[in-house]
Amino acid sequence: MKTDFEHIEIEPVTEQNFEVFFSQIVAFANYESLTPPDADAKARLKKYGFSEKPKYEAFLAYFDKQPVGFAMIFETFSSFLAKPTLYLEDIFVDEAFRGKRVGTAFFKFFAQLALERGCGRMEWQVLDWNKPAIEFYEKTGAKQTKEWLPYRLTEAELKHFLETM
Repeated sequence: MKTDFEHIEIEPVTEQNFEVFFSQIVAFANYESLTPPDADAKARLKKYGFSEKPKYEAFLAYFDKQPVGFAMIFETFSSFLAKPTLYLEDIFVDEAFRGKRVGTAFFKFFAQLALERGCGRMEWQVLDWNKPAIEFYEKTGAKQTKEWLPYRLTEAELKHFLETM
């Protein structure tokens, strides 16, 4: 899919380009100083991305035909808006291609997709140390939601909760 940026294309992840997608996830893990997904996680990514009812959608960004980033999305639903929300789970642009409008192309692509799908909003989270991303998001006009506090139960914590409550 062409974008309105001359050198940038965004395309869905397919089984044919899955290895490129996975290599971008590994680069993202390295950027965040995290352990990259292991072989089992890779298999789950493939299973859940290409099942009859996929759990997520993913897209690759190319700059002059070179893969330079990825993003993962899924939809949630707002009971009060009575509309879906486009949730941006991950977005990553290779450091060498930041400042070349790849992130902007992704955001324009997802903003258009959200509107086409009838979404009432688009949401995501950012780590507090990622100042370049925060600055970019603020330039888009996005607002940090201070009234909502993110909470999480990990798999182990879910099991503990079920055993103890």
